[in-house]
Amino acid sequence: MKHRVLIVENEPAIADTIQYALETDGFETTCLYSGLPVLGLLAIENMDLIILDIGLPDINGFELCKEIRKNREIPIIFLTARSDEIDKVVGLEIGGDDYVTKPFSPRELSARVKALLRRTHQQSSSKDTLKQFQVDESRRQILYFGQSLDLSRYEFAILKTFIRRPGHVYSRDQLMELCWDEPECSMDRTIDAHIKNIRNKMKAIKPDYDSIITHRGQGYSLKEDS
Repeated sequence: MKHRVLIVENEPAIADTIQYALETDGFETTCLYSGLPVLGLLAIENMDLIILDIGLPDINGFELCKEIRKNREIPIIFLTARSDEIDKVVGLEIGGDDYVTKPFSPRELSARVKALLRRTHQQSSSKDTLKQFQVDESRRQILYFGQSLDLSRYEFAILKTFIRRPGHVYSRDQLMELCWDEPECSMDRTIDAHIKNIRNKMKAIKPDYDSIITHRGQGYSLKEDS
């Protein structure tokens, strides 16, 4: 069965080049030339990966990625004409999986798509065998060792972010940026309070196990064997 790739790129010539390279390598592709239709498409179509231009005419690619990440874990490769290191860091921290700077080789991009899909499949397989968490997006519910956690909206968003990347250390600022609609209106110590609540709720289910690790001066992460 062919993998389906969504290409979101406002320059038709670039989109056509990417589409040709991917279809030559056996992928099925869909092209959109603006960002706002993406969420509507994902609601009715299943995609295996998104190639997402940052400089879209109607919405910034970073902001669109954050919206996608609220409900889906689909792999995302960013495209951008800017090569600043800070852009790369920001893109990966908000949920991007890879980053390609224009101009680029379509064949290299296709190779990255293949590598990312392989890596995603391997991660999914390992998580299926060790999974202590089960995330139900439609019900906004997370099961911990088979039992439902009574989570607030922000607790759900924080824990879901951890589950998506076990072992990755998130700073308080990063968690607020990813989980809050208006992060500038919240204080970083708010994160500490939510983490404490999440821990207490998990310990009520499994008292002798702490899935969340505190990294002093850095932030928090989820144990990789969780």
